[in-house]
Amino acid sequence: MRYLSVAAAAAMTLLTVSTAVHGQRPDDAIDARSLALVETGKAAQAAGNLDGAIDAYESALAVDPRTRAAFIGLGEVARTRDLPGKAIRFYREALELQPDDVAALKEQGEALVQQGAVERAKTNLTKLRTVCAKRSCPEIAQLSAVIAKGPPIVTASATPAAKSEKN
Repeated sequence: MRYLSVAAAAAMTLLTVSTAVHGQRPDDAIDARSLALVETGKAAQAAGNLDGAIDAYESALAVDPRTRAAFIGLGEVARTRDLPGKAIRFYREALELQPDDVAALKEQGEALVQQGAVERAKTNLTKLRTVCAKRSCPEIAQLSAVIAKGPPIVTASATPAAKSEKN
């Protein structure tokens, strides 16, 4: 009887610790199914099937929400569809997972320029230069060129009004 309470406490501790350890995964272990779905999304995107690419990227995030490549892919699709605000949000999600992701910094900077936020894009360029201080990154030159070019010029186009026929 003296050992029963001690054994019960030890068993509960062991059960609690094993459950907590079993539920956790290391940060760098992305589910392989998620990576396969990202590759499917990239293939669909390259083929011009943007809806299929979105489906694959979103499925990858459903399998493992820590898949940065899926967020970056969704951002690229959003930029292709001329939705820079949505793209910026996806790149921000990728940067929350890894703040020094060079591809996400460059792509977000380009989306910021596309939206007209050149000063914020320059902040991304500064971050890129900091991350790539000890190595050469072609992303710095690419983002610098986009910033130098500036935001796209949007012009209003008028379409002639349709003539109505009188009976």
